[in-house]
Amino acid sequence: MPNKKLWSPTATNSLLKKFQNSISKDFNLESYNDLHKWSIENKNNFWDKIWNFTNICGLKKGQIYETSNEFINEKFFNDSYLNYTENCLLKNDDTDAIIFYNEKKLSRRLSWKKLRENVFKLSNFFKKKKIKTNDRIAAVLPNIPETVISFLACAQIGAIWSSCSSDFGPKAIIDRFKQIEPKILIITDYYFYNNKKINTLQHIHKIIKELKSIKEIIIIPYGCEQNYKLNFKYIKWNKIFENEILNKKFIKLPFNHPLYILYSSGTTGIPKCIVHGSGGSLIQHKKEHQLHCDIRENDKIFYFTTCGWMMWNWLISSLASKATIVLYDGSPFVPEIDYLFNIVNVEKISFFGTGAKYIDHLKQNKIKINNKYDLNYLKTIASTGSPLMHESFNYVYKNIKKNVHLASISGGTDIVSCFMLGNPMLPVYSGEIQCAGLGMDVDVFDENGKSIVGKKGELVCKTPFPSKPLYFWKDNNNKKYLDTYFSKYNQIWHHGDFCEKTKNGGFIIYGRSDATLNANGVRIGTAELYRVVEKINNIEECAAVEHKIHNDTEIILFIKMKGNYILSDKIKNKIKTEIRNNLSPKYVPSKLFQIKDIPKTKSGKIVELSIKDVINGNSVNNLSSLSNPDCLKYYEEIYKKLND
Repeated sequence: MPNKKLWSPTATNSLLKKFQNSISKDFNLESYNDLHKWSIENKNNFWDKIWNFTNICGLKKGQIYETSNEFINEKFFNDSYLNYTENCLLKNDDTDAIIFYNEKKLSRRLSWKKLRENVFKLSNFFKKKKIKTNDRIAAVLPNIPETVISFLACAQIGAIWSSCSSDFGPKAIIDRFKQIEPKILIITDYYFYNNKKINTLQHIHKIIKELKSIKEIIIIPYGCEQNYKLNFKYIKWNKIFENEILNKKFIKLPFNHPLYILYSSGTTGIPKCIVHGSGGSLIQHKKEHQLHCDIRENDKIFYFTTCGWMMWNWLISSLASKATIVLYDGSPFVPEIDYLFNIVNVEKISFFGTGAKYIDHLKQNKIKINNKYDLNYLKTIASTGSPLMHESFNYVYKNIKKNVHLASISGGTDIVSCFMLGNPMLPVYSGEIQCAGLGMDVDVFDENGKSIVGKKGELVCKTPFPSKPLYFWKDNNNKKYLDTYFSKYNQIWHHGDFCEKTKNGGFIIYGRSDATLNANGVRIGTAELYRVVEKINNIEECAAVEHKIHNDTEIILFIKMKGNYILSDKIKNKIKTEIRNNLSPKYVPSKLFQIKDIPKTKSGKIVELSIKDVINGNSVNNLSSLSNPDCLKYYEEIYKKLND
C-alpha cells in the first residue's frame, strides 16, 4: 500500500525553485529529479553555483572539484579561502542574532552587533594566550549564547573547536578530549535540567588531572558571576570582555581548514574523533538551509539540541544565512510539556526542529498543540535523530499544524549534515524522507551491491561531497576512516543505515544496519517492529535484539511501560498478535521482558547494540557514550536468567 500524501507545496517562490530556474535556462531541468541528477553528475558546476547562490564570502579560485582514485582524497575548493566566522557575522546591526530560553523561563537576546563585538574580544584573548591555528579549544557547556560566542571566536583564528554538553560525565569528557589535547577548556558553573540545578564544577578537577595539555580554564557563570573556591587557577568569563577590541580583521583560511572535531556515538572502544572542515561544513549547511529548508534572512530558526549533538553545529551555521537562531537549555518538557511550542508561538519562529522521540512523546500523551497555539509563522518542522513513525507524521498534521512542511531529515555526525532531507517543492508522504540532498549521490544497495527501489537494503553514497570528514584524529594511514565507511563496498560510502528508496523518490529509514533483526535469513529494521509495538496502549517504548541460543538466534523484546503499568500476559499476547498480523510470524519475539529503562546515547538514540552485547555475554566497551549506562544492570540480570 503506498504511503499517504499528507502535504503538497502551494508556494512557488521557494529558494530551491529560484535556484532551479536559474540553472534550467542553460540545462533544461524540469523536475527536482532532473536537478538532483545534474547536481551529482556535474560537481564542478553545481558546487560553484551553490557558492554563488548562497552568497558565500571568501576567495574562490582554482579548481572546484579535484578527482582522485580514492573517495577520501577527492577535494572541493582546495585553492579557495574563507573564514567560517566571517560568514556567520556578515550582518552587523541591532536586531537579534541569538534568542535564548531555558526551562526556568529565563530569556536573553543578543544583537548581531554585540555578537560580533564579543567574538572579536574573545578571539583577541585567545591570541594573547598564544592560541594558534590548529590548536584545540574544548568546551563542556550548556546550550547558551556564550557557547556560540566561544565557538565563533575559536573558528575566527583558525583554532579547532570541540564540545561536550554539560550532562556528559567525567569519563565521557576525558575519553574525548584526552585524544585531541586541547590547550583551553571552557566550562560553566552549573546548568538546569528537569527542575534540578546541577553543579558542573564538582568533577572538573578529575578532568583537569587527566587533560595534561590544558593551559587555561575559563568559567562562564550561568547566572551571576561568583568567586569559586577551587584548587586550580581559572579565568572569569566577564573579565575577558572588559578590554577594548584591538583587531577586527577576519583571517582568511583554506577552504579545507579544520573547523571542529565531533565524536562517534558508537559503543565499541573509545569514541572516534571526526575532523570536519570549515568550508565543507559551511557550503553544505548553506545549501541545506536555503534550498532544502527555505531559510531566509530574518527567519527565526529553533532546533532543540545540546551542543554535544551535531544538530547544534548545523543550527549555528544558519547565522550565515542571516537568520536568527533560538537556543533552548533544559528539559523540553519543563515547565510544561508543550513549552517549546509556546516559544515557537511567542517568538514567531518559522523553522522548528527536534528529535523524532520528542514528537513521539507528544503523540503518546495526546497533546493537541493546535488547540492552544496558532503557529501562524511556522513554515517548517524538522525531525531527526531516529526514524519518525508514520503515526507521528499523521499526528503532526492533525494536532500541531495542518499546513506545515514536515521535513524528516537523516545524515549524522559523520558528515555533520544530511544525506536525505526535506524539499519545499515536493509532497510529504507519511513515513518518508522526501528526497536525497542536492549533490548527494545517495542510493540503496542490496547484498550484492546492486541498486534497488521499493526494497530494503544498505544506504550508500557513491561519490564524494564537501562535508565528508577531512580525516579522523591521529588515524595512521586513515585506517579508522576507511574501516568505518569503506570496508563493505570499494570506494563507496557505506553509512550503516537499513533503508528503502520508495517509488515516490523518497526514503524510509528502518534503523541501524547492525541492529537489524534476522529471522530465517530475512532482515527487518527495528523501527518497523517498534512502530507496531508502540501503538499498543500503555507501552512507552521498546527495544528488540537478537539473542544467540545454541546454533540459532531468537528475538528478545524489552518493553518499557508507561507509569506503573505491568507487562501482563494479556499485553504480551497482544504484542505477539500485532507483530504476527502486521509484520510476519517470523518476527514474533521468543521472549518478552518488562524493563525499567532502555539505554540511549546522549542525543536520545536507542542503543540496541549495548543490550545485544549484555544479553549475549559480551562486554560493553564504551559506557561513557550512553546517557544512562546504569540501566544495563537490568539486562545483566536478564542475561543471568537466560543462562540459569
